[in-house]
Formats: sequence, C-alpha cells, structure tokens
Amino acid sequence: MLLLKNLLFTLVVPGTVAVLIPAWVLREAGEGWPARWGAPQLLALLPLAAGLANHQRCIWEFGRRGRGTPAPIDPPKELVVSGLYRYVRNPMYLGVLLILLGEALFLASRALLTYAAVWWLTVHLFVLVYEEPTLARNFGDSYARYRRAVRRWVPGKRYSG
Repeated sequence: MLLLKNLLFTLVVPGTVAVLIPAWVLREAGEGWPARWGAPQLLALLPLAAGLANHQRCIWEFGRRGRGTPAPIDPPKELVVSGLYRYVRNPMYLGVLLILLGEALFLASRALLTYAAVWWLTVHLFVLVYEEPTLARNFGDSYARYRRAVRRWVPGKRYSG
C-alpha cells in the first residue's frame, strides 16, 4: 500500500511540476521541441537522468526508512536521514530542480528556465515557512541535530546521526 501511495504522489505532484506545468509554459510561450538534437540536448540528458534517479531514491527512502510519503497528508513516521538525506536536507527538491533545468536546456527554453527559478523560490519559501517548522515540531531534538549538521540546499559532509 505504501508503494502505491508513493507512486501516486510521484505521478500527481512531481508529475504536475515537471510535466504538466512545463508543457503549459511551453505552449503559452510559443516554444516547442527542437527540430533536431544537438549537443545541448545530449548534455541535458545528464541533469534529467540525475534528477529522476535522485527523486526515485528519495521516494524509496521515505517509504523504507520513514514509513510514509513526501506528501504532507501522509508524512513519514520517522525522520529520514539516510540515503541522499545524509548529505543535504532537501535532495528531492534538488532532484526536481535538476529535471526542470534539464528540460529548459533540452528545449532551449527561457520560459522553462524562468519557471524553474520561480518554482525553486516557491519551494524555498515553503521549506522555510512550513516544512522546517513542522519537522521541528514532529521530530524535536533529532531534527535539530540533523539541521545543525546538514545544509539545506548545498550537499556537504555525510551525516552520521
């Protein structure tokens, strides 16, 4: 059941953020697929693949270690500090950002680059205003220790808990 909930979350939230909204942005900007693939499209495959792999690893950690989902309506029961979370507090958001930047590069789209910047700013504010205070309330001292040891956005040294 947990696997199904995480799959549903992935389809709805990141699917909307990384597929449906970018398609709408492209349509509104009058932009589309490149006529042919070149170096930028091949280079764009790197952040796209890294972002997808990152996101799936984080979903796995939420289910396996946290026994929950990334969705606020079904949060993890335990603080997730394993996997990529040992190096940075918000790897899932960074994975989605890599996907958005890869899409912008692949499609040579300034509109998608602008969307990625606005999305990241929105996520940053969400983390500051909602997510971090909620984690502090739910996980207390363990989250405080984790927060002191691991940076929010820039990967660093490994957290050993």
